Amino acid sequence: MNQQIIIAGFGGQGVLFTGKFMAYAGLYQGFEVSWLPSYGPEMRGGTANCNVVISDQPVGSPIVIKATSLIAMNAPSLEKFEDSVVPGGKIFIDSTLISEKVKRSDVDAFYLPATQMANEHGMKGLSNMIMLGKFIKETNICDESLIEKTLKKVVPPKKADLIEKNMQAIQMGYQL
Repeated sequence: MNQQIIIAGFGGQGVLFTGKFMAYAGLYQGFEVSWLPSYGPEMRGGTANCNVVISDQPVGSPIVIKATSLIAMNAPSLEKFEDSVVPGGKIFIDSTLISEKVKRSDVDAFYLPATQMANEHGMKGLSNMIMLGKFIKETNICDESLIEKTLKKVVPPKKADLIEKNMQAIQMGYQL
Protein backbone atom coordinates (compact mmCIF):
# COMPACT_ATOMS: atom_id res chain seq x y z
CA MET A 1 0.00 0.00 0.00
CA ASN A 2 1.43 3.32 -1.08
CA GLN A 3 -1.24 5.79 -2.11
CA GLN A 4 -0.08 9.30 -2.97
CA ILE A 5 -3.09 11.56 -3.39
CA ILE A 6 -3.59 15.17 -4.42
CA ILE A 7 -6.93 16.84 -3.73
CA ALA A 8 -7.32 20.30 -5.22
CA GLY A 9 -9.93 23.01 -5.78
CA PHE A 10 -11.09 26.36 -4.46
CA GLY A 11 -11.10 27.19 -0.77
CA GLY A 12 -14.51 26.40 0.68
CA GLN A 13 -15.02 23.23 -1.40
CA GLY A 14 -13.93 20.95 1.42
CA VAL A 15 -10.61 20.01 -0.14
CA LEU A 16 -8.68 20.02 3.14
CA PHE A 17 -11.52 18.26 4.97
CA THR A 18 -11.51 15.48 2.36
CA GLY A 19 -7.78 15.01 2.82
CA LYS A 20 -8.14 14.96 6.58
CA PHE A 21 -10.82 12.26 6.24
CA MET A 22 -8.47 10.13 4.11
CA ALA A 23 -5.61 10.54 6.59
CA TYR A 24 -7.73 9.46 9.56
CA ALA A 25 -9.20 6.55 7.61
CA GLY A 26 -5.65 5.42 6.91
CA LEU A 27 -4.74 5.71 10.59
CA TYR A 28 -7.77 3.66 11.59
CA GLN A 29 -6.59 0.92 9.25
CA GLY A 30 -3.11 0.90 10.80
CA PHE A 31 -1.26 2.62 7.95
CA GLU A 32 1.38 5.32 8.10
CA VAL A 33 -0.09 8.62 6.88
CA SER A 34 0.70 12.23 6.19
CA TRP A 35 -1.64 15.11 5.40
CA LEU A 36 -0.16 18.33 4.07
CA PRO A 37 -2.64 21.17 3.43
CA SER A 38 -1.82 24.15 1.23
CA TYR A 39 -4.02 27.16 0.62
CA GLY A 40 -3.85 30.78 -0.39
CA PRO A 41 -4.30 33.55 2.18
CA GLU A 42 -7.83 34.24 0.99
CA MET A 43 -9.02 30.68 1.87
CA ARG A 44 -12.64 30.69 0.64
CA GLY A 45 -12.55 31.24 -3.10
CA GLY A 46 -8.76 31.03 -3.27
CA THR A 47 -6.78 27.99 -4.25
CA ALA A 48 -6.58 25.03 -1.90
CA ASN A 49 -4.98 21.64 -2.20
CA CYS A 50 -3.61 18.95 0.01
CA ASN A 51 -1.27 16.02 -0.30
CA VAL A 52 -2.18 12.78 1.44
CA VAL A 53 0.13 9.78 1.66
CA ILE A 54 -1.17 6.46 2.98
CA SER A 55 1.40 3.71 3.16
CA ASP A 56 2.30 0.47 4.88
CA GLN A 57 5.85 1.86 5.19
CA PRO A 58 7.05 5.00 7.03
CA VAL A 59 6.28 8.12 4.98
CA GLY A 60 9.53 9.70 3.80
CA SER A 61 8.02 12.98 2.65
CA PRO A 62 4.56 14.53 2.94
CA ILE A 63 4.97 16.17 -0.47
CA VAL A 64 3.36 14.26 -3.33
CA ILE A 65 5.38 14.56 -6.53
CA LYS A 66 3.99 11.53 -8.38
CA ALA A 67 0.35 11.04 -7.41
CA THR A 68 -1.44 7.72 -7.69
CA SER A 69 -4.72 9.67 -7.62
CA LEU A 70 -5.97 13.21 -8.16
CA ILE A 71 -9.31 14.66 -7.12
CA ALA A 72 -9.84 17.87 -9.11
CA MET A 73 -12.69 20.07 -7.92
CA ASN A 74 -12.11 22.90 -10.45
CA ALA A 75 -10.52 23.45 -13.86
CA PRO A 76 -7.33 25.20 -12.66
CA SER A 77 -6.63 22.21 -10.39
CA LEU A 78 -6.99 19.72 -13.22
CA GLU A 79 -4.73 21.83 -15.41
CA LYS A 80 -2.11 22.19 -12.68
CA PHE A 81 -1.98 18.61 -11.38
CA GLU A 82 -3.00 16.32 -14.28
CA ASP A 83 0.60 15.67 -15.28
CA SER A 84 1.51 14.79 -11.67
CA VAL A 85 -0.47 11.55 -11.84
CA VAL A 86 1.54 8.42 -12.59
CA PRO A 87 0.63 6.24 -15.59
CA GLY A 88 -2.11 3.87 -14.46
CA GLY A 89 -3.27 6.38 -11.86
CA LYS A 90 -6.78 7.70 -11.33
CA ILE A 91 -8.20 11.19 -11.84
CA PHE A 92 -11.58 12.15 -10.35
CA ILE A 93 -13.20 15.25 -11.86
CA ASP A 94 -16.18 17.32 -10.75
CA SER A 95 -17.71 17.59 -14.23
CA THR A 96 -20.18 20.25 -13.06
CA LEU A 97 -17.32 22.72 -12.73
CA ILE A 98 -14.83 21.24 -15.20
CA SER A 99 -15.83 20.96 -18.84
CA GLU A 100 -12.38 19.87 -20.02
CA LYS A 101 -11.52 16.21 -20.41
CA VAL A 102 -8.32 14.58 -19.23
CA LYS A 103 -5.74 14.87 -22.01
CA ARG A 104 -3.94 11.65 -21.13
CA SER A 105 -4.86 8.12 -22.17
CA ASP A 106 -2.62 6.37 -19.64
CA VAL A 107 -4.81 7.13 -16.58
CA ASP A 108 -8.36 6.23 -15.56
CA ALA A 109 -10.61 9.30 -15.50
CA PHE A 110 -13.90 9.50 -13.61
CA TYR A 111 -16.27 12.37 -14.38
CA LEU A 112 -18.85 13.07 -11.67
CA PRO A 113 -21.35 15.94 -11.71
CA ALA A 114 -20.77 16.20 -7.96
CA THR A 115 -21.69 19.86 -7.45
CA GLN A 116 -24.88 19.46 -9.48
CA MET A 117 -25.83 16.30 -7.56
CA ALA A 118 -25.18 17.94 -4.20
CA ASN A 119 -27.31 20.95 -5.12
CA GLU A 120 -30.17 18.82 -6.49
CA HIS A 121 -30.30 16.70 -3.33
CA GLY A 122 -30.21 19.56 -0.83
CA MET A 123 -26.57 18.90 0.01
CA LYS A 124 -25.03 22.20 -1.02
CA GLY A 125 -21.36 22.18 -0.08
CA LEU A 126 -21.04 18.39 0.00
CA SER A 127 -19.77 17.79 -3.53
CA ASN A 128 -16.44 16.86 -1.94
CA MET A 129 -18.14 14.00 -0.08
CA ILE A 130 -19.74 12.74 -3.29
CA MET A 131 -16.29 12.77 -4.89
CA LEU A 132 -14.88 11.00 -1.83
CA GLY A 133 -17.50 8.26 -2.11
CA LYS A 134 -16.52 7.51 -5.70
CA PHE A 135 -12.84 7.70 -4.75
CA ILE A 136 -13.33 5.15 -1.95
CA LYS A 137 -15.20 2.81 -4.29
CA GLU A 138 -12.60 2.95 -7.08
CA THR A 139 -9.45 2.82 -4.91
CA ASN A 140 -10.55 0.70 -1.94
CA ILE A 141 -8.59 3.18 0.17
CA CYS A 142 -10.96 2.84 3.10
CA ASP A 143 -12.98 -0.05 4.43
CA GLU A 144 -16.65 0.88 4.12
CA SER A 145 -17.22 0.00 7.77
CA LEU A 146 -14.87 2.84 8.82
CA ILE A 147 -16.62 5.68 7.00
CA GLU A 148 -18.96 6.70 9.83
CA LYS A 149 -16.25 6.28 12.50
CA THR A 150 -13.91 8.48 10.48
CA LEU A 151 -16.58 11.13 9.92
CA LYS A 152 -17.25 11.25 13.65
CA LYS A 153 -13.55 11.93 14.17
CA VAL A 154 -13.13 14.70 11.57
CA VAL A 155 -16.47 16.50 11.90
CA PRO A 156 -16.24 18.92 14.85
CA PRO A 157 -18.66 18.17 17.74
CA LYS A 158 -20.52 21.45 17.16
CA LYS A 159 -21.35 20.23 13.63
CA ALA A 160 -22.22 16.62 14.57
CA ASP A 161 -25.67 17.12 13.03
CA LEU A 162 -23.95 17.12 9.60
CA ILE A 163 -22.58 13.58 9.90
CA GLU A 164 -25.72 11.98 8.46
CA LYS A 165 -25.76 14.31 5.41
CA ASN A 166 -22.06 13.58 4.85
CA MET A 167 -22.78 9.84 5.02
CA GLN A 168 -25.57 10.25 2.46
CA ALA A 169 -23.30 12.21 0.11
CA ILE A 170 -20.53 9.61 0.38
CA GLN A 171 -23.06 6.86 -0.40
CA MET A 172 -24.28 8.79 -3.46
CA GLY A 173 -20.75 8.92 -4.82
CA TYR A 174 -20.06 5.32 -3.91
CA GLN A 175 -23.11 4.18 -5.87
CA LEU A 176 -22.08 5.99 -9.07
